[in-house]
Amino acid sequence: MSKIGKKPIEIPKDVEVQIKPADGGTILEFKGKEGSMTLPLLPFISVDLKDGKLQFTAGKDHKQARSNWGTMASLARNAVEGVSKGFSKMLDIEGIGFRATIEGATLVLNVGFTHPVKFQPPAGVKVSVEKNAIKISGIDKNLVGEIASQIRRIKPPEPYQGKGIRYRGEVVRRKAGKKVAGTGAGAAAK
Repeated sequence: MSKIGKKPIEIPKDVEVQIKPADGGTILEFKGKEGSMTLPLLPFISVDLKDGKLQFTAGKDHKQARSNWGTMASLARNAVEGVSKGFSKMLDIEGIGFRATIEGATLVLNVGFTHPVKFQPPAGVKVSVEKNAIKISGIDKNLVGEIASQIRRIKPPEPYQGKGIRYRGEVVRRKAGKKVAGTGAGAAAK
């Protein structure tokens, strides 16, 4: 039994959900004020929409059906939240001279390399810059997280001075440098 799959999904008034047959199976179409997205129904799962609630059930009782049941419910919850409110991630830039700017739709990062790094976000994701912060927003939770990860990968925070691109609220473990390491018992023996 899937605890996540058993719970019905409340559909807000500003979100429209349609169940449509497709070539490979069934798709769910979500429309809201932020946009629209489609979601293919996973194998062994059936869906029912009534009284403003979306309910998923597993057709068979084996491991893959139970896994798909919870996964499909989570994907549908994220789609409902995405088309009604949207998702966003914040990245902070730390370091002297490190900065980000927007040129058209391209994000330009000056993060300690000999050249500026240009990052073109895909369609469906909006990137904006406010001071030392980069905001990534969109309706697809998975895509927003993936783009944030790709931007962070350009210059991850280093452990000695903490310079680089990090998620907002991320704690970077710092290491002691050579100066601190040399003042221990080994330096006194010389």
